[in-house]
Amino acid sequence: MSVAGLGPLLRFALRRDRIMLACWIYALLASVIGTAVSFRSLYPSASSREQLAASINDNGSLRALYGAVYDTGSVGALTAWRILGLGGLLLGLLCVLLVTRHTRAEEESGRLELLGAGAIGRGAPLAAGIGTALTASAVVGVVTAGFLAASGEQPGGSLAFGAALFGCGVCFSGVAAVAVQLTETARAANGIGGAVLGLAYLLRAAGDAAGSTGPGWLVWLSPLGWVERVRPYADNAWWLVALLLVAGVVQTGVGHWLAGRRDLGGGLLPQRPGPATGAGSLRSALGLAWRLQRGSLIGWTVGFAIGGALLGGISKGVDQLVSSSANVEQIVQRMGGSTQVTDAYLATAMNLLAMVAAVYAVQTALRLRGEETSGRAEPVLAAGVRRLAWAGGHLVFPLLGSAVLLLAGGLTAGLGAGVVFGDVPGWTGRLLVGGLVQLPAVWVFAAVTVALFGLVPQWTGAAWGVLGVLLFIAYLGPALNAGQWLLDLTPFTHVPKLPGAAFHAAPLLWLTLLSALLTGAGLAGLRRRDMG
Repeated sequence: MSVAGLGPLLRFALRRDRIMLACWIYALLASVIGTAVSFRSLYPSASSREQLAASINDNGSLRALYGAVYDTGSVGALTAWRILGLGGLLLGLLCVLLVTRHTRAEEESGRLELLGAGAIGRGAPLAAGIGTALTASAVVGVVTAGFLAASGEQPGGSLAFGAALFGCGVCFSGVAAVAVQLTETARAANGIGGAVLGLAYLLRAAGDAAGSTGPGWLVWLSPLGWVERVRPYADNAWWLVALLLVAGVVQTGVGHWLAGRRDLGGGLLPQRPGPATGAGSLRSALGLAWRLQRGSLIGWTVGFAIGGALLGGISKGVDQLVSSSANVEQIVQRMGGSTQVTDAYLATAMNLLAMVAAVYAVQTALRLRGEETSGRAEPVLAAGVRRLAWAGGHLVFPLLGSAVLLLAGGLTAGLGAGVVFGDVPGWTGRLLVGGLVQLPAVWVFAAVTVALFGLVPQWTGAAWGVLGVLLFIAYLGPALNAGQWLLDLTPFTHVPKLPGAAFHAAPLLWLTLLSALLTGAGLAGLRRRDMG
């Protein structure tokens, strides 16, 4: 297929995504750099690193969550162990979203047909989407390798670390290149890519949890397992980096081949026909929003239930892990607000679930802007639906949907902790409260998104930047011994650290009031501005 016009199309894609790319790349690099800096202060000696490795490797649940520690000879090896699995997962997700955004989403909206009527070759959009994803992956890989090498880590291991991340991006860009040929909608293509990522993560986790006494070979069925097994600063397994690159190139080639053998706008998988008449629930703005957002809510809820169960299930082994370093114990207690290690850990776990729930809240609130820019909001509003009713239907999900996620995570975390400690009712009740108490902090991020959407719609995407900065402060600030004034910038600092700490209602009321004011300002702006 022709890729005529690839250069201008790629430059346009990079310009269009400059804010989103900056936020994602910043978050990924901040995680790498922050982890390296914190490990250098937490585990300065070989003995402390060996104690950490023993704590992780002797616990199957911790191995499933983080993978096995393969080398304790350097801080770089610990950073690679901690980052490659999760970082590869997030980078793969970014690549799936980018490729879908510049191919299937453009095709679904009709813009690709207009471009194709000009001097743009049939294969150029897919090549531009792949190019955008690879550019982001290359930046993450190069900066990661450069920072670690400059900080004194072994150059060969640093290069292998960066190359492993880049190879993961190439591999999952190829997955997306195939996924966008199979379906007729961007949502379904992202669903296929997300399902492949989820399966890869589960295979990696199951293989690591089994270790040498079970089906550890499952790791080799997962690209995330390949990334993990590169083992920078120890094995430097470049053949696995090559395997990731080959897999990505082959899948990309298959994607281009399939793109040339289907109709524009069509997918290779048959679409299921819908009902002849619409459901009665679609007569309301809330019913329409539910139809559009229910799949996302169900998927996130399942993920929170699994994550909560895992975090609660490993709580009994936390004492040994945390005791490997006095600094780690101080950080966990600082984040969890309790001198009791188990309470502090579980409060920290609820805090981490709330941070992820904030991502869901921003994503679902941004659906308003997506409906507006795609033109789908206009016919709904033209049919007599008021703007505030339309917006309110969608805002139910970042506000109440976030509560559902925290309930699911708190419930399963309580069940997991209750099973290992022998007190299911007690721990379930405590962690349900510990999860729900985080809700006002999550609402703040949704409210910021609504305020931007209503007042300065062209900057709505900046909500991701606000989220990224504040999550970085909340997640890594205690480990980096940040000043209290900096920690106070994030809403998560102000919620009661339950279980373990004292409950105070005042911060929750202030956060709720702030969310109400920001949401009200955004809705007031929406009433007065032009749509589109």
